[in-house]
Amino acid sequence: MNPARLGYLYGFGAYLLWGFFPIYLKLLRPAGPVEILAHRIVWSVVFVALLLAAMRNIGFLRALARRPRTLAAIVVAAALIAVNWGTYIYGVNSDRVVETALGYFINPLVVVLLGVFVLRERLRPAQWAALGVGAAAVVVLTVDYGRLPYLALTLAFSFAGYGLVKKRLGLPAAEGLFVESAVLALPALAYLGWLARRGESTFGHVSLGHTLLLVLAGAATAVPLLLFAGAANRLPLSGLGMLQYLAPILQLGCGVLIFHEPMPPARLAGFALVWVALIVFTVDAVRHTRRTRAAARTPVPVTAAPR
Repeated sequence: MNPARLGYLYGFGAYLLWGFFPIYLKLLRPAGPVEILAHRIVWSVVFVALLLAAMRNIGFLRALARRPRTLAAIVVAAALIAVNWGTYIYGVNSDRVVETALGYFINPLVVVLLGVFVLRERLRPAQWAALGVGAAAVVVLTVDYGRLPYLALTLAFSFAGYGLVKKRLGLPAAEGLFVESAVLALPALAYLGWLARRGESTFGHVSLGHTLLLVLAGAATAVPLLLFAGAANRLPLSGLGMLQYLAPILQLGCGVLIFHEPMPPARLAGFALVWVALIVFTVDAVRHTRRTRAAARTPVPVTAAPR
């Protein structure tokens, strides 16, 4: 199969799984958000460890142990993804799927903002315009909610920060997820043990199906990440960027159409402003990519050497 076509298949698979993930999380009730997060971490370690053992790729841990700065960065990445996962689980199970979808719509704009303040990047006028419209959207949504949409902002900033750290680390998907989950595994196991001692654990006490769903949380976490890595290795950044909106669109659909969360006119107006900002941002990114490629293909005129 053509590598680009395979890349799009991987990308669609990853974003479809992420898009319908709220349905899976709802099935994990009556487990609380922290218990679900702890199981997600523990079973991710188990699933990815088995995968790496099958690939005979455990040896990378020895090399990693000799790089303390990389390990410190992995701890930061692990903390950011734990905040992201925990916030998302809490949002879904407190019937705020629409607000969690907003977080992933805002995420590309936050990535640009981090580029300005952390990486000292210079923005094009269209990017500044997109950020301005995005800021207006947050103001409108704040008025509608009667508070800052803090769940959406926490998701957007934690995932953007995680992406920034991961970009600098440059670890492959499976290896990176294994080490990040392993960093979080001890606290997660301690919490699950504490719940069990108090008799408040749902694991093994609700139904066989519920227990299996908690165990499968590891695979549900790892599989879309591995599919995403496969897509990222085969697609141009512009193609991958267009696919990233599929997940929040599906999450928004889940919130409004399946879980019947409210979408009053003011909230819809705030979302519409976010979509306008994303259209401006995406069109500018595509045009810039095309100009860059055209410039790279243009032959440089050869000047005659002086005699």
